[in-house]
This record gives sequence, structure tokens and C-alpha cells, in this order.
Amino acid sequence: MSELSEADKLYDAADQLRAAGKNDEAVAQYQEVLKLEPGYALAHSALAVVLTDLGRHDEAVRHALRVCELEPNDTFSYTALSVTCMRAGKIPEAEDAMARARMLQQHR
Repeated sequence: MSELSEADKLYDAADQLRAAGKNDEAVAQYQEVLKLEPGYALAHSALAVVLTDLGRHDEAVRHALRVCELEPNDTFSYTALSVTCMRAGKIPEAEDAMARARMLQQHR
């Protein structure tokens, strides 16, 4: 079994903080992951969720969009973007993201 990278270890620690309800600390930890690996899609996805929970919607949407850039053929990425946009009050953007998710699902 391969050893976890430093980014993976930081990501796991961030998940533990989030599970403990320490969202502000989790955000900081996920951001550390992205300093090491800017393309770490799971960290961007987790940040979108936590930042939404914290009411930091514009930041959350930026991270959800980044996940879609990193995983352009992943239906779930666009579904998550849709939810993030909806919670941010960005309904047209949410509808666009859901349409993209449906299109990807149909082409499987």
C-alpha cells in the first residue's frame, strides 16, 4: 500500500475538523491542502460545502466551479455546483449546472 502524500494527510485532518464541527479550522486546513496541490479536487469540493455552511457563498461557488474545471466529465461535480449555486441564491447558474449534469448523464 502506498504512503499518503502530505496533501492527503492534511485533507484527512481537515475532514476530522469538519466532522468535529470546527468549520473555520477545517477551511484553513483545506486551504493548506490547496497550497500544496492546487488541483486537489476533493479539497475544492469540501471547501464548497463548508463555505456554504458558513454562509460564504461566493467563495463556495468559486470552489465548486473549480471542481467542474478539474473534473469536467463528472456528473456529480455539476450536481454539487447546482446545489452550491442554489444555496447562494444564484438560481440561473444552478439551473445551468443541473442541465450540464443531465447532459453528461445522458451521454454515458
